[in-house]
Amino acid sequence: MPTALSSPTMVDVAKAAGVGVATVDRVFSGRAKVRPQTSERVLKAARELGYERFEAHPEKRYTGQAKRLGFVLLKRSTPFYRFLAEVLIDSSRNYHEKVVPVVEYLDHLEPDHVASTLRRLGETVDAVGVVSTDHPIVAQVIEKLHGKGVPTFALVSDLSASGYCAGYVGVDCRKAGRTAAWAIARMARPGPVGIVTGSHRYVCQELFEISFRSYFREKASDFQVVEPLFSQEEPSIAAQAVRRLLEDQPNLAGLYVAGGGIEGILEVLREHRPSGMVTVCHDLTSTTRAALIDGTVDLVLSLPRQEFAQHVVHAMMQRLAHGDASGPFQVHLPSEIHTPESV
Repeated sequence: MPTALSSPTMVDVAKAAGVGVATVDRVFSGRAKVRPQTSERVLKAARELGYERFEAHPEKRYTGQAKRLGFVLLKRSTPFYRFLAEVLIDSSRNYHEKVVPVVEYLDHLEPDHVASTLRRLGETVDAVGVVSTDHPIVAQVIEKLHGKGVPTFALVSDLSASGYCAGYVGVDCRKAGRTAAWAIARMARPGPVGIVTGSHRYVCQELFEISFRSYFREKASDFQVVEPLFSQEEPSIAAQAVRRLLEDQPNLAGLYVAGGGIEGILEVLREHRPSGMVTVCHDLTSTTRAALIDGTVDLVLSLPRQEFAQHVVHAMMQRLAHGDASGPFQVHLPSEIHTPESV
């Protein structure tokens, strides 16, 4: 619910009416049919919350200059980020106000390259969403963009940026890490468990690891989590790391792939997977779907991409409409859970 000092948002209306943000958008924009009883529930919630901007002024929905929203994503070669770009573009174009999406991919993940891309894109757009490691160089650019009136949102992985980051949209990382541990503890025999992350500096992956370890320490102490491996988001590096892990731990009970490079890891597991080992990874793509089906992976925790994109675009537009008064947006989405029997 909105506080006394904040204006109700589309997300508030969706929660009050018990529907998705997309449904609220359709009711007010008229872009698609909504069942009468659902529409009435949404309008009733909007009236009770005082959300009357679009209802009272429908003629203004498509007026005004288009807002340019920039999205800085990781490597184009990674299927997950190509899919993410597609839903962000789709949600931008289907928003009830004029939005022009601009997507930039990062072929190199070094902080200075991320910072230069963010700085350059920030000169041509009204707001930016970025997937990045939490690094002082990146934080400095975010602060400068804030000073120029260009809000920056952390996507997928949160950023500190000394309070200048406008918000975060992604999965609830603590719950995701504990869910991965729960799955391995329930399905695997007690023994050593490995974890692969991309980098020390991705906040999401740091939280995945912390909560993963916390679950075993609290509820399954007969498992031993070994030191994490780092893939640098590269399949070849990830493959080498997992191959060494299997050599050191031939009786590995479970493996949690919390970072990138899953393609290389799957190649290794298809050749040398220990009997009975349980594997959990992130993000349903054609690659991980195939791994679920052939039994190489046992469970996939995935970002609900459509809901994610709708929240991102809505949060960015609300920030542009209301400025700092809208406060920092923090959207922690539940992970979608996929098993071999659900795909």
